[in-house]
Amino acid sequence: MMTRAPYTAALVHHCKALMTIAAQIVVALVALLHIYFMVLEMFLWTKPAGLKAFGQKREQAEATKVLAANQGLYNGFLAAGLIWGLLLGTPGRPVQIFFLACVIVAGVFGAVTASRKILYIQAMPAAIGLALVLLN
Repeated sequence: MMTRAPYTAALVHHCKALMTIAAQIVVALVALLHIYFMVLEMFLWTKPAGLKAFGQKREQAEATKVLAANQGLYNGFLAAGLIWGLLLGTPGRPVQIFFLACVIVAGVFGAVTASRKILYIQAMPAAIGLALVLLN
């Protein structure tokens, strides 16, 4: 009688590989999202794209552009940390967990203090990424 154990082991290995790929894709997307936030806040804050993205008038944007650039720099650091974690491979898992947790905290804080929309745009993708990394 033929045993199914080799097939089951192969299926489990395949599922783990798919979970790893899914986790890496979501972490990379969160990093790209934060690079986009960085560009918007550091370079496009007073330009039409930045004004539209953040629903501001030019005068308000001009008055807050230094604060926005600082905020953009932090988003760049979050992206850099996530990319670093990805480049490290398996040993980078704790780095990814740390930076995804930072993104979630920042997203929740932004949702409470600035706009509820931030919860969905920033915190939710990071939470999905964190769940995938932890399940991996």
